Amino acid sequence: MMKWLRWLGLPVGIAVLIALALHGGMGDVLNAVGSAGFVLLWLVPLHALPLLLDALAWWLLLGKRASLMYLWWVATVREAVSRLLPVASIGGEFVGVRLARWRVGDASVVGASVIVEVLVTLGVQYVFAALGLVLVLAQTGHDDLLVTIGAALLLSLPLPIVVFVLLRRGGLFRALERWSARLPMSAHWGAQPMLGERLDAAIDTLLREPRLLLRAFVWQFAGYLMGASEVYLALWMLGHPVSIGGAIAVEALTQAARQGAFFVPSGLGVQEAVVVLLARMFGVDEQTALSLAIVKRMREVVFGCAALASWQAAEVVRNRRNAWHEKSMLGAARHRAAHHVARRGDAPARDRSR
Repeated sequence: MMKWLRWLGLPVGIAVLIALALHGGMGDVLNAVGSAGFVLLWLVPLHALPLLLDALAWWLLLGKRASLMYLWWVATVREAVSRLLPVASIGGEFVGVRLARWRVGDASVVGASVIVEVLVTLGVQYVFAALGLVLVLAQTGHDDLLVTIGAALLLSLPLPIVVFVLLRRGGLFRALERWSARLPMSAHWGAQPMLGERLDAAIDTLLREPRLLLRAFVWQFAGYLMGASEVYLALWMLGHPVSIGGAIAVEALTQAARQGAFFVPSGLGVQEAVVVLLARMFGVDEQTALSLAIVKRMREVVFGCAALASWQAAEVVRNRRNAWHEKSMLGAARHRAAHHVARRGDAPARDRSR
């Protein structure tokens, strides 16, 4: 079902994007972006700051078992995988677990930190979206949008609550492990025995520390607020500045819409449509609003491609190092075996000489 949604979502997103381009006038949009110039490239490194705050929350949940800078790099890769590759919105989390295990050997601890972090992120997104709705109502008076998006948020709220309750009760992944063991070919999957039980225990340990969860929530929320600086600075560079509250509202509701349209690959078309709609509410003309949407997409692609390239480079280096280590170990084993055979061959000769 998810695969069909993604196949249907892609042409819909492309159609929306083309409609926006035709309606907004691509010539005027490109002129607006060109007038701002290369200064817009500063938005690419700026994105590292909110990701650093996000990585700080993960660093705390992981018990500081890996360096903050390493987890920041993993966070960039996680976001790039989830946003640019056709792996659904959770694909980056699986890659994050893999990369984190390069520094932290305990799979249950790493998995629990990512699962709880995702749960905290869901809470942050709801609060951030609610803040955006309040700012839209306070500064524009569009209560019809408040009712529509607010109703959508309320309808989707039971899902994270149910997930939290199931995780808090414990035994969820142990039950999934038992269920998967009954499936055909399960013996060939190579799953670690009792991993579900250890994962449940690690998750329960984290959920029993409300102060730790609150600190992670605060750092992630700060990261989301920092992310709104991209909208603020981009519109300022494009010559149509908005208030800080307006930038936060645009970023908050864009994030909420993108999460809701998870079945559209990379949120293509959906993100652009919401950015244009919200920017227009704060007095930005149509061409500049579409320019903002394109600048945000360009920043996402440039930053994400750089993160993906660094990940692949790291994989190549690690594979070569492992291959060299295995070759060295094999050579050492052969040398020891040859030395042992030589010593056994010399033993009869010494006995005859006596």
